[in-house]
Amino acid sequence: MGREKFPSSSGPGASNGAPPGEMSRQTSRQHSLTETYDMSCKVMLIGDSGVGKTCILVRFKDGTFLSGSFISTVGIDFRNKVVDVEGTKVKLQIWDTAGQERFRSITRAYYRDANALLLLYDVTSKTSFDNIRAWLGEINDYAQDDVVIMLLGNKCDSSGNRVVRKEDGERLAREYGVAFMETSAKTGVNVDLAFMAVARDLKMKKTRRPNEPKFCVADYVEQEKKQTGCCSS
Repeated sequence: MGREKFPSSSGPGASNGAPPGEMSRQTSRQHSLTETYDMSCKVMLIGDSGVGKTCILVRFKDGTFLSGSFISTVGIDFRNKVVDVEGTKVKLQIWDTAGQERFRSITRAYYRDANALLLLYDVTSKTSFDNIRAWLGEINDYAQDDVVIMLLGNKCDSSGNRVVRKEDGERLAREYGVAFMETSAKTGVNVDLAFMAVARDLKMKKTRRPNEPKFCVADYVEQEKKQTGCCSS
C-alpha cells in the first residue's frame, strides 16, 4: 500500500511558469496525497498536437470538457487518479505529452518507463491518422516490450467533420495487434472505458497466476462496447 507521490516541477519536461489550470492541478495533486493505493502504473497519452490528449485527460480526471481555446501542452504534464479494479486500488499516473516535433525528444525519454500508452488521432484530421504509423514506430524503438498499447480515434462526436472512418482505425489496430476504440472528450464516450481497460490489464499482469489465462484488452473492450454502445461511424 502506498501514498501518492509526484516528481518535482524541476524534473524532466517541466515548463517554466504556471500554465493555465496549474492551480487546479496543484489542488488536485494535494488532494491525492490522502489517497491510498495498492499498485501504481504509468500511462502516457501520445499523438499529434491537437488530437485532444489534454481534453481526454481532463475528462477522465475531472469529468469535464476543456472547451474553448487553450495553450498546447509544453513538454510533459501529468495528473493522478486512483481507480478501483475488482477491489484493487490502482493509481494511474497519467502523463500528457506534447505532440509537436520539437518536444519529441522529451516524450521519447519517458517511453521506457511507461506501462501503458494511449495513442490518439483525431477523426477529423487525416494527417493525425496517417502519422500513427510513425508513432507506433517510435513505440517499437523506445518503449518496453510488454507495454500496453491502445489506439484511440478521438472527437468521434464531430460526425459532420469526420474524414477518418471507424473501419480505418479498426483495420490499423488489427494490423498492429492493439486494442482500438473511438472516444469523445466532449461527450465522454468511451473515455472511462479506455482508462479502466488499461488499469484492468495492468492489474492482471501483476496479479495473474501462471495457470491463469492472460487478460486481453481488445476482447474486454469489445465486450464492454457491446454492452454500452459507442460512437457511430
